[in-house]
Amino acid sequence: MTLIKSISGIRGTIGGRTGDTLNPLDIVKFTTAYATFIGGKRIVVGRDGRISGPMVRDIVCGTLVGMGYEVVDIGLATTPTTELAVRWHQADGGIIITASHNPTQWNALKLLNREGEFLTAADGAEVLRMAEAEDFNYAPVEKLGRVVKDDTMNRQHVQSVLDLRLVDVEAIRQRKFRVCADTINSVGGIILPDLFRALGVDFEILNGECNGQFAHNPEPLEKNLQGIMDKMRQGGFDLGIVVDPDVDRLAFICEDGKMFGEEYTLVSVADYVLAHDKGNTVSNLSSTRALRDVTEKHGGKYTAAAVGEVNVTTKMKEVGAVIGGEGNGGVIYPESHYGRDALVGIGLFLSSLAQKGMKASELRKTFPDYQIAKNRIDLTPETDVDAILVKVKEMFANDPEAVVNDIDGVKIDFPTKWVHLRKSNTEPIIRVYSEAQTMEEADQLGKRLMQVVYDMQ
Repeated sequence: MTLIKSISGIRGTIGGRTGDTLNPLDIVKFTTAYATFIGGKRIVVGRDGRISGPMVRDIVCGTLVGMGYEVVDIGLATTPTTELAVRWHQADGGIIITASHNPTQWNALKLLNREGEFLTAADGAEVLRMAEAEDFNYAPVEKLGRVVKDDTMNRQHVQSVLDLRLVDVEAIRQRKFRVCADTINSVGGIILPDLFRALGVDFEILNGECNGQFAHNPEPLEKNLQGIMDKMRQGGFDLGIVVDPDVDRLAFICEDGKMFGEEYTLVSVADYVLAHDKGNTVSNLSSTRALRDVTEKHGGKYTAAAVGEVNVTTKMKEVGAVIGGEGNGGVIYPESHYGRDALVGIGLFLSSLAQKGMKASELRKTFPDYQIAKNRIDLTPETDVDAILVKVKEMFANDPEAVVNDIDGVKIDFPTKWVHLRKSNTEPIIRVYSEAQTMEEADQLGKRLMQVVYDMQ
């Protein structure tokens, strides 16, 4: 059983002992601390399709009512929909009930500020401090809050995508795309059909029932997507589209059934945006160098940020980035909002394909070709992550070709490759990502650092 408190929110497995999992008592405690910290009058609540979602929602909403808040319950909604709803309702904050790419036994509270953006690390730390202090003051009976429901936010989200300047609705409609989408039996199965119909895209949905019974591991990686890849190989589709349970991550599959490349979701969208709007880009340290190459081709400057959406958006604001995100398929387009949004990514990607008159496989060949290996190691209670990071830095201290970056774990940059080792914000694991010009070289570099972890466990 696990409870993780990090920059990505409060996340844990359902059931078990208090303090060790995401259970009713802990949900009340963290919701109360957040509501106390926000100190406003209105909070938006949305949830993905997880089995535990109704239970968590009822506890969250009841707690907020007990704190005197008006709760805007937007029901089954994506993470980006909820982020946008905070702004549209002029709310003081928002809570998204989702564990994103984690398996079905997990759930989480993602906490938003009044801009509909994730809390900063400092603000999140203060919420955690308040939760542990448990010095709470609930509203008297005459000042209890209320719950109001709004089922219009999905439609408004779709319309906001259609209204984006670089989403070429007419070109998309003229191409008459046919797509196959895997929505993992969560909220993507509700909102993506509305988006496709609005764009004039013919579609077939796999795993489209929003019941939380994930048909496969919900992380949109190639090893989990054989079902839709086999479907694409049968022919008849221009593009395969895969989202995670809360629809902030996005992966594409080419018309021939081959992966477009999770890392290349952001690269392709950035290339399209930069061709129209010159500017800078940002991604996290664990993302492909291809974004840097594409940015520099268009005359912009690329900057890397620590892993975590709020770290990326903070850096994007600092450097005035016109597009950014994370290599896990997260597209952040400031003209819409500062949050990863698969709907925005789909609109921009289809616009690029339509304007260029290309197939997905042809578009993929226009980008620098790097190979990235994504490995993970389960943490044990005895794992000393800090000691591991020190050991890794010592390994490369005297290598003249190695550039060491320790703003988030340890990343070692070489002229033609890199490797990044860090503790996950969302799971009890160490992530080891490595990139090179061949998969063999990338995997070899990653396994060299993984051996350090194994030796020290």
